[in-house]
Amino acid sequence: MGYYKIMNTKEALQIVGGLSRPSKMPGWSYGLPAKECKTGGKLQKVPGSVCFDCYALKGCYVFKVVQDAQYRRLEAIKSPLWVGAMAMLINSKKSNYFRWHDSGDVQDEQHLLKIFAVAKLTPQVNHWMPTREAWIKAFLPECPKNLIIRFSPPMVGQFNKSWPHTSAVVENNASCPAPKQNNECRDCRACWDKNVPCISYGQH
Repeated sequence: MGYYKIMNTKEALQIVGGLSRPSKMPGWSYGLPAKECKTGGKLQKVPGSVCFDCYALKGCYVFKVVQDAQYRRLEAIKSPLWVGAMAMLINSKKSNYFRWHDSGDVQDEQHLLKIFAVAKLTPQVNHWMPTREAWIKAFLPECPKNLIIRFSPPMVGQFNKSWPHTSAVVENNASCPAPKQNNECRDCRACWDKNVPCISYGQH
């Protein structure tokens, strides 16, 4: 691809603002500031919503160095070189799995289409993107085959059956095994598996 000729890995990192590496995940991710979520930012003020006690607004996520990195990435999305730089970095990691937004969410249509473009440039990678942005459903026919988008309903205990792939936050009997295995995915890849229609997570 052309982007390999115009930048090296160091330049790509500067363009995208760096990747994130959640300790529980089998691969890399790209985190944005949770405060800038469009729908989630509103839900953070709603008791009983999945975002009311958002994990990405506490713990290590509130450290200045983390916040600064997330805002650099948010600004970086506007760069015309972002797609190529992201694809280069993801391909360089030699990982089969990538998660979009361990914090934060899709900002707008342009952002979403750029993510689609990155997925197409990294065909050997399985991409997973959770979201609370319902408008994305109209774009599912354009979604690359190696990207799974899981819609998460706004309230704890709420499920959605109108999307092909979803996630949910529940108080009991979550299907995600991470809490039982040191909060790690380990061998589980259900979030990336299109044969799994819904993943449920415990509140955290």
